[in-house]
Amino acid sequence: MAKLTKKNVFKAYDAKPETPMDKTTRVVRKMVDEDAEERQAKITRLRNARLEREAKTPPETTVKATRKTRRS
Repeated sequence: MAKLTKKNVFKAYDAKPETPMDKTTRVVRKMVDEDAEERQAKITRLRNARLEREAKTPPETTVKATRKTRRS
């Protein structure tokens, strides 16, 4: 009888090779993720700049226009 070892009892299955569709999906997801990160960084930068600008400017006071009376 043959001697049993891990190598001959358990078969090692090789991973399936990456198909062209899998490769395309991987590349597109990477591109989308990078764009999302750039967009989020831009949104954060612009939001911080807007909040800083609003903090520096005094609030505007609205002046009511006086009504002109009509003469007949």
